[in-house]
Amino acid sequence: MSADVILAVRGVSKSFRGLKAVRDVSFEVPRGSICSLIGPNGAGKSTFFNLVTGYFRPDSGTILFEGRDIAGASPVDVAHLGVARAFQIAKPFPGMSVTENVRIGALFGRAGPRDVEAVTQSAMQLAGLAELHDREARELTVGQLRRLEVARALAARPSLLLADEPCAGLNPTETAEMVAILRRARDAGATVVLVEHDMPAVMEISDTVLVLEAGALIAQGAPQAIARDPRVIAAYLGTEE
Repeated sequence: MSADVILAVRGVSKSFRGLKAVRDVSFEVPRGSICSLIGPNGAGKSTFFNLVTGYFRPDSGTILFEGRDIAGASPVDVAHLGVARAFQIAKPFPGMSVTENVRIGALFGRAGPRDVEAVTQSAMQLAGLAELHDREARELTVGQLRRLEVARALAARPSLLLADEPCAGLNPTETAEMVAILRRARDAGATVVLVEHDMPAVMEISDTVLVLEAGALIAQGAPQAIARDPRVIAAYLGTEE
């Protein structure tokens, strides 16, 4: 595995009672890149995130993170290695402040010494939440809650950030801010893999796009190439009549 590759997925499959959610999927994610995973509902995107983060064990295949096979490792062990996930549905501690919520992320995550307060402040700055530091989570808007979810993940000091539909439900201004946040996260040292249905955001932010359909990887490449791929158009993007 090349040092330029942070995540290498090789022949990974996962079934649930005979339903193949992920089918012999293989790809690599370059270090320092932003990679988007797209596809219709039920394509296997969330299952893939659950496989990488240790919530599911693959039936076959390897998942190499920093050259180490993490397939079947526990979520805690995966987090200690430097993988963090921002979930689609934010579930903060509603009666705690933004700072307190983000600090929880800083207390856990990648193993090793850390300045908890410095990490907390840095994550809030990256996510554009510094001015809301003393606001209770219950008072935040949908867009602010999504930023808080990303900030908590960034406070875990990940080398690999998995962001699950970070732009879902956001207006264009909020989406542009989320794109900027993910770029700042990448510039700060985290490789980013996101699941996203907002195609303009995907086209703008991605270095590489991976396309899943019915659990199989049907295309991968630069955004412009993916947008022209007949298989992707037929399976997901559609055509104008």
